Amino acid sequence: MPVTWPGSGGRGPDGRRRDDLGLTGLLATIAGLTPAGAAAILAETGDPARFASPRSLVKHAGLGPRDNASGGFQGNTSISGRGQPALRLAAWRAVWAALPDNPVLAARFTHLNTREENRLARQQARTACAAALLRWIHVVITRHVAWDPAIAAGTTPLQQAA
Repeated sequence: MPVTWPGSGGRGPDGRRRDDLGLTGLLATIAGLTPAGAAAILAETGDPARFASPRSLVKHAGLGPRDNASGGFQGNTSISGRGQPALRLAAWRAVWAALPDNPVLAARFTHLNTREENRLARQQARTACAAALLRWIHVVITRHVAWDPAIAAGTTPLQQAA
């Protein structure tokens, strides 16, 4: 593995930038995802292609839903909290930066925050958006496709666009 020197901005001893997995170009297609946000998420996950599905990446971050039910009792559903807290934090911070510049993420956030039934609080909606962002990252990297807002919004199936 090439050496990257601390404080070098991701540059090796020869001065060139390092992108060992070749993911920079793919992740740059996700609107609003900053290079720092992408780097933080990749630093915590490694190669997202090692996860079998987008759902498993979300669960690795501890953003998967945890049901609170027993018999006839139905409690509140929350995130599991299992997994990597640093990845959860990196995804959550990336959402904060992406919301103003990503219309699909902003629409999802607005929908979750303003719907009449089962309205989410602002922090809950951001957490749901962080899970969506991780799913997008997994698909973009494992299928080697550019991020498409129509697919991310659910208006075009992935099979038609590929």
